Amino acid sequence: MASYSVNKRALDKARRLIESRQYVLDSDWGDVQPNASDQNAFLRSHPWEEYAEWHLGLTDGAADETKARYAFVYGDFRRLHRTGLIACHYRAAEWRHKDIELAAHELLQLLDATSA
Repeated sequence: MASYSVNKRALDKARRLIESRQYVLDSDWGDVQPNASDQNAFLRSHPWEEYAEWHLGLTDGAADETKARYAFVYGDFRRLHRTGLIACHYRAAEWRHKDIELAAHELLQLLDATSA
């Protein structure tokens, strides 16, 4: 099983998105989660650094500037999605990636406090 490190730049970006109210509170993550085509389109017009900021996890051992390096996407490349954070939290908890789970939990708490 792969191991992951928390992507600190992604945490910072997510916090900024929450603070600037660039989020969606209710969405069907299965419908809005970026698929391979969405990812490729984003990468055609944005640098890898921006792509990376949308992923809470960095796959240990994977090369930078490859899709394999970035995991636990939480938004649609425009806005943070609450359901995306929930999916990150759930998946990280399910596979016992504790640092990612806690990062997603922290962001959910911030989002819920900000949007209340």
